[in-house]
Amino acid sequence: MSDDLFGGNAARKLPDSGATPRAAAGAKAAQAKAAASSQGSLGTPGESGYTAQSIEVLEGLEPVRRRPGMYIGGTDEKALHHLFAEVIDNSMDEAVAGHASVITVELDSDGFLTVGDNGRGIPVEPHPKFPDKSALEVIMTVLHAGGKFDSKVYETSGGLHGVGVSVVNALSDKIEVEVARGQQLYRQEFSRGIPLGPVALVGKVQNRRGTKVRFHPDPQIFGAAAKFSPARLFRMARSKAYLFGGVEIRWSCTPSLVEGTDIPPEAVFRFPSGLKDYLATDIEGRPLVTDQIFSGKIEKQGGHGSLEWAISWLGGVDDGFVHSYCNTIPTAEGGTHEQGLRIALLRGLKDHAERIGQAKRAANITTDDVMVTCAAMLSVFIREPEFQGQTKDKLATTEASRIVETAIRDAFDHWLAASPSQALKLLDWVVDRADERLRRRADKEIARKTAVRKLRLPGKLADCSNSGAAGSELFIVEGDSAGGSAKQARNRTNQAILPLRGKILNVANATRDKLAANQQLQDLLQALGCGTGNNYRDDDLRYEKIIIMTDADVDGAHIASLLITYFYRQMPKLIDNGHLFLAVPPLYRLTHGGKTVYARDDAHKDELLKTVFKGKSNIDIGRFKGLGEMMPAQLKDTTMDPKRRMLLKVAVPQDGRVAADDSVEQLMGNKPEARFAFIQERAAFATDLVDL
Repeated sequence: MSDDLFGGNAARKLPDSGATPRAAAGAKAAQAKAAASSQGSLGTPGESGYTAQSIEVLEGLEPVRRRPGMYIGGTDEKALHHLFAEVIDNSMDEAVAGHASVITVELDSDGFLTVGDNGRGIPVEPHPKFPDKSALEVIMTVLHAGGKFDSKVYETSGGLHGVGVSVVNALSDKIEVEVARGQQLYRQEFSRGIPLGPVALVGKVQNRRGTKVRFHPDPQIFGAAAKFSPARLFRMARSKAYLFGGVEIRWSCTPSLVEGTDIPPEAVFRFPSGLKDYLATDIEGRPLVTDQIFSGKIEKQGGHGSLEWAISWLGGVDDGFVHSYCNTIPTAEGGTHEQGLRIALLRGLKDHAERIGQAKRAANITTDDVMVTCAAMLSVFIREPEFQGQTKDKLATTEASRIVETAIRDAFDHWLAASPSQALKLLDWVVDRADERLRRRADKEIARKTAVRKLRLPGKLADCSNSGAAGSELFIVEGDSAGGSAKQARNRTNQAILPLRGKILNVANATRDKLAANQQLQDLLQALGCGTGNNYRDDDLRYEKIIIMTDADVDGAHIASLLITYFYRQMPKLIDNGHLFLAVPPLYRLTHGGKTVYARDDAHKDELLKTVFKGKSNIDIGRFKGLGEMMPAQLKDTTMDPKRRMLLKVAVPQDGRVAADDSVEQLMGNKPEARFAFIQERAAFATDLVDL
């Protein structure tokens, strides 16, 4: 390796510090072996030679090489990139402390990764406790050595155990450290945790300060094929820039490493808006429940460091996420700070519901309902945080929960109050998620009960004899009277009849408890057998066609609307897959002599009088008050016989989902003012109908 690896003059060695740690360790091991041989075995027969000689004492960084999983979680790709995280975290600590403004990350084609900063630089003078070693060598070769233990040096930091860069040193077959301090440049090289020589003075430098670490992962640990992923390093470096708006991170790599990918060979990351920019980029192009991102930042919260967040809610299904950080360290497994976030959002939303008079609707929501589609970024800076495990995947500081909850709760209350329309959209969305959760639980109960016994079908269901769904039809009819006629008029082989009593529950403004308690809806759900919501299974649907057959009057249309709303809200895939239909029964019977025809409505009646009975007089016109008044033969001929009947297919165009949602909410939801506005807008249309 050339002496001018980073540029500079030939190195001058500082005074030699004596034998290397490896040589000293070898001498001690030889002495211990000789002593054990001269003393003989103290073990007794049957102890399989287990003696004092069996006890190993690992010195220096040898424990890291023996058990890397204890320090970086393993030797897989994630662990390999954890080496980069340990090095860049040191540079980020310098930036957060206000001593560095620029961090560089460079990946070479030979597999070397370089991380540098313009901070204070690692001290190179002799260490007080180890006068024969420089502070740089102590930091690189001794576990639990570093400047993060003293809060006067770093008020908040990610490296708290003093093992980060020394672990990188232990697991690298080659590592070089350059330090620029006091206009002097120093360099020291290591291999697998062992110094290859003392720290050397390279020479004078101008306009340069800080630390630069260049290292290559040891193939003996990670395998010969192990390589850094440019895409992964790129994302990790960019995320660090999002976490602290005061730092600029410069990325570069050999162009051949990123050919054919969307990763640039050079980039500069600087994001003054921090997490808000991060979240906006992450959720770009995805449907959102609220138009605005709930974000904020608070400095010196509760005597600790700062707190920053950015939160939105996605319009998809169960696709939320929380990316949390403590002192710029990703906490993939969450921890106490995420717990505070969840509590703050739940309590804030429930309190808002109470303020606007909708506490009853929000009574059943839980943190899972709030977070299931929540996209959140949370970053905290805490003095002396506690983590679970060396890899710092989970924050364990108890105080963090209270700090985050207090800060975000107050800000969330103000955000909800300042945006009432957005707040109402969010409340409606979360209540729907709660209903869906309870619905899934009820479906699981049904599935568990029916797993050990045959499904009990509703008593009023007159089922067909077909064993499969293909060709089978279920007629949902209004009342027992119409049900009696339909049962006599049906084809028993493939047509089933389910009478419903009166108007069913309006599911658009009903709570989950009301849905569960409604016997008619439970009977319908059991008859269909397909489940609801996310648990809907088209293969389990017991009928190919579901036909709503109600009276041809206003009440019948209302019942049909309630049923369509039920299917749209509870089983949208049943509609999307083309299973739902409306029967078109006649409203009039026209008879003259031996000829009888049926009219669907008034317009159709007038048309028949002008065509079929043109010029005729004394035409007997009978109006059906309901399907129950029709003879079974008449009902069969007009409404149930596939050869003569007319069916209307219920469908939602792919580009009409938003309009359909708005219509259902406006006409069937729990906001009467929306229906009043709808009626007012169409008052002239209603007057025209009356005049006709």
